[in-house]
Amino acid sequence: MANIEDCSQLDISLQEKDKLVGEVIRYTLLKTHQSSGCPIKREELTQIITKNYRQRALPALVINEAREKLANIFGYEMKELNRLRPSSNHSTRASQQSNTEAKSYIIVSELPADIYSKYVEDKENSHLNGFAVVLISLVHLAGGKLSEENFWHQLRRLGINENDENHAEFGNNKQTLDMLVQQRYLHKEKVAGPEGNTMMYELAERSLDESISSKVKEYISQVVSKGETTEVDD
Repeated sequence: MANIEDCSQLDISLQEKDKLVGEVIRYTLLKTHQSSGCPIKREELTQIITKNYRQRALPALVINEAREKLANIFGYEMKELNRLRPSSNHSTRASQQSNTEAKSYIIVSELPADIYSKYVEDKENSHLNGFAVVLISLVHLAGGKLSEENFWHQLRRLGINENDENHAEFGNNKQTLDMLVQQRYLHKEKVAGPEGNTMMYELAERSLDESISSKVKEYISQVVSKGETTEVDD
C-alpha cells in the first residue's frame, strides 16, 4: 500500500490518492454488476486516474492499491485476464489489436464456496451459470473448438433453439451465448475455409481457469456416470 513517501514522489497527497483508489473500486464493482461480470479494460481504470492527473506512475500505484483493498475489505480478487490469441491464423493488424486489449480485469470471489453460496451468490441467475457450464462443456468435448452450426445442432438436441428469443429460463438464447463471449468464457471468430467462411467458437481465458475447468470436468463426469447407470438399468 502506498505511503507518504510514494505519494510525495508523485507530487500527490495521501488524500488525493485515497480518493482515486475509492473511485477505481466503485467503478470496478459497479461495472462488474452492470455488465454481468464482463472484463474491465485497464484503459478504463487509467482514464479515471489520469482525468485530472498526468503522473505516469500513478495509474499502477492506484490500481495496485485498489486490488489490495478489494481483497482485504470485500473478499474479491481483481484478477488480471491475459487475453489469448485464437488458434486460427490472424493478420498483423488483428494481432496488434489483440495485444492492445490484453490487459483487463475480472472480479473473483475469494470467499469459501459455502459462504459465497449462502450470502453472496445470486440465486436468481444460478440457472444461467449452469447453462454456461453446459455450453463450455460442449466446446470442451469438441476439443476446444466447435463450429457455430455444430454448436446449435448440439443445443437443439437439448431443446434449445437459436431462434428462440423468449426461452422460459434463458430468455434470448443467442444473446445468452453472446454474453459468454463478452465475458471471455468463449471466443467467437469467423474462419476462412475451402467452403467459405465458418463461424467458430473456442474456449477463452476464463474457461481455461482452474476454477471453471474443474466445474466443467465435474459436470462431464456426472453426465458420463449417469449415462453408464442408465445403460445398466436398461
